[in-house]
Amino acid sequence: MIWLYIILVAIGIFSIFSVTYREEVSVVDGFFKMKADYGKQSLYFVISLILGLFILLTDSKFFTATANIWYAFGILLLLLVFPFHTEVKGTNSIIRFGGFQLQPAELCKIFVNLALAKYLSRIETDFSRPRSQLIAAVIVLLPAVITIAQNETGLALVFFAFFLVMFREGLPAGYLIIGFSFAVLVVATLLVEKNTLAIILTAIALLAMYLMRKQVRRRREVFIMIALIWLVCVSIQRFAVPFLFTKVLESHQVERIFSLIGRENPYATLNTVGDAEETSTSKRKDADYNVRQSKIAIGSGGFVGKGFLKGTQTRFDFVPEQRTDFIFCTIGEGFGFVGSAVFLALYLFMLLRIINIAERQRSVFSRCYAYGVASAFFFHIIINVCMTIGLAPVIGIPLPFVSYGGTSLITFSVLLFILIRLDADRQMVLR
Repeated sequence: MIWLYIILVAIGIFSIFSVTYREEVSVVDGFFKMKADYGKQSLYFVISLILGLFILLTDSKFFTATANIWYAFGILLLLLVFPFHTEVKGTNSIIRFGGFQLQPAELCKIFVNLALAKYLSRIETDFSRPRSQLIAAVIVLLPAVITIAQNETGLALVFFAFFLVMFREGLPAGYLIIGFSFAVLVVATLLVEKNTLAIILTAIALLAMYLMRKQVRRRREVFIMIALIWLVCVSIQRFAVPFLFTKVLESHQVERIFSLIGRENPYATLNTVGDAEETSTSKRKDADYNVRQSKIAIGSGGFVGKGFLKGTQTRFDFVPEQRTDFIFCTIGEGFGFVGSAVFLALYLFMLLRIINIAERQRSVFSRCYAYGVASAFFFHIIINVCMTIGLAPVIGIPLPFVSYGGTSLITFSVLLFILIRLDADRQMVLR
């Protein structure tokens, strides 16, 4: 696991080097005098290793004993963002300390994972009861709601990955079906005209009633249930989705979503009718630009890539945020399909290794924590890679261990090293 960690971080540093290296700044100054981002990322790596060493020397019981304290500390950090935040690229989720920036929403992934594992491992927690399920959901959703209020919707969505831990521990599959159905309904609302969709939903409800008409004993209850489901679906289509796209998501996020599905944004407000077409086209191009340039970079890499420091799209800054959110296109252009496949295989091997570690734990706490790590990593990897190749909207989340960013690298490193420390005591029962 540690070798995988070192290899992935090294790939990240070399990828950052390939897009930020400039001949006017020597490599020595870039690394040792911190005059370049690859030097700063190397410093964050050293800090992560030092923290990892302290974690490996810590008693495993420390994490169970202090899990709730860390969670409370994380919520406090999130709340401190509101009076002390610094706006960076449209987000208000960063606190600046001199030359160092801290993003509490990133760190909260550690605290939420610890707190959720602590709660699920309690003897008195009966996860088959709705009350226990609700408390676990609140532990996950509270920091997500606060993060959304800081215009950081992408990181807020990461917290929903922890629901996978709950499913492993016995959350009924019905909740997953409801969540999936809601997602399908939202997508259908974006793709189908609202009146047409309402007619389709009504037809489905009537068909269900017709098919269930022979349920004599419970026919009335079944009809009432179908009618309620129809009412909820229509309400989501008519009211919830417009509220989500006008009040919750930022305008640039909405533009990116509609750009992904190839439709004009119906929620855009225009001052003049005459400029409607021009404004819409301009927004569409702006929303498409990052992904379009990213796909050009990845596609230009071909089968084996152009080679290290030989990429034209990434070396000449055609791809915005290519050292952070779009770092994958650097690998795709430099090392092609083969390099990208090997790179993703490393992530797959790490995820499978984490799941294997999770299943060999005697302690429920350790198992839940391990699945939390796997869920967070899986969500970040899938969404980040998909948004760089145009299969997901751009929501701005980093690629674990590879994207530039001190808070991100330290967070993922701490998540992993705590897992390694807990696995060292896998024969113990921690609560």
